Amino acid sequence: MSATYILSVEKRDLQSALRNFFSSILKLDDIASILVPMHLAANNSVKPVLVSDPGRLESADPLAPAFPINSAKIVSSLTRKPVGRKIAAVLRPCEIRAFVELIKLKQASADEIIIISVDCLGAYSNIDYKRFVSDKKENSTAVFVEMMLSGEKGADEETRLSAACRACEHSIPEKADIRIGIIGVNINEQLLIQALTPAGEEICKSLGLPSGQEPQGRQETVNPIVARRKAFRDEMFDKTDNATDSIGKLTEYFADCVNCYNCRVACPVCYCRECVFTTDVFNHEPCQYMQWAERKGAVKMPTDTLFYHLTRLAHMSTACVGCGQCSNACPNEIPVMELFRTVAYKTQKAFEYEAGRSSDEPPPLSVFREKEFGEVVGIAE
Repeated sequence: MSATYILSVEKRDLQSALRNFFSSILKLDDIASILVPMHLAANNSVKPVLVSDPGRLESADPLAPAFPINSAKIVSSLTRKPVGRKIAAVLRPCEIRAFVELIKLKQASADEIIIISVDCLGAYSNIDYKRFVSDKKENSTAVFVEMMLSGEKGADEETRLSAACRACEHSIPEKADIRIGIIGVNINEQLLIQALTPAGEEICKSLGLPSGQEPQGRQETVNPIVARRKAFRDEMFDKTDNATDSIGKLTEYFADCVNCYNCRVACPVCYCRECVFTTDVFNHEPCQYMQWAERKGAVKMPTDTLFYHLTRLAHMSTACVGCGQCSNACPNEIPVMELFRTVAYKTQKAFEYEAGRSSDEPPPLSVFREKEFGEVVGIAE
């Protein structure tokens, strides 16, 4: 279902319109709080903040090109147990898809959550966002939105986004309760509000939003963006394949890894309470290291770097949503996302699965399918 409404933008102030919209939702009786990206005065950072006072939303900044954390894990922690009232959460499309995976992995619940999402224009890496804000000083988000929605100029600016965003074909959120449309919309006058679920429609009706229609030509504006990103994605896949098609190349690919495990911590769907790589399993005895060195002549330290990444690939390739937080968290700028997205795309395609596509779709390997991979197990049709 999809019910369409219109939200007026006063004085061409898009951010104020969004903040007022979030405030009106928070004032509803059954909404206890709202999780929304907020621009913090400290160091010009943007972080998800859980807000219960509508008056504290003056710094809400959901369109900022900053993505320091995938909030799916935060929403997971907020929904693990019932609280008796609903929480609204403003999430990017990749955060929604990660949350869907966490629900299927029994790490979260959708019972008391209202998901709101805005058409995603992408984000810079953490380092590049700091540079961007420093260059633009004030109104950096408004400048970013204007650049990204300005046709050819927006296409040029897209080349500065993180690789994960440039390779993402999910600019338009699909699994939200309420979708806020800005692409192909005259945002100086109005925003497109679409209720995608009964819960979303109930909220829109409670707010008294006027009914409307999706602007003609919106899809024609979206299509070139998706096409560019798919083209970049496929080029990235080819480049990554060529860079990792042997153990030697793979070892070189991760040569700068220092086993900080930031990629594991940042991954929204890496949910194990205890990771084997942080236990004593890999605290080898000193004599073991000496024996390896004597047998091989030399041994790189730490020794389990490649095994760690291969293990994570085996665990996460069916659930990876390509958000790019693994690369964003890497202190040595290893292109972790590129490899994980490349392998995940192939793995999920083999299982006819797409992470985050549907909460009703069981994860691969969690159900038995009699005719699955018959050519591998030797079962004839």
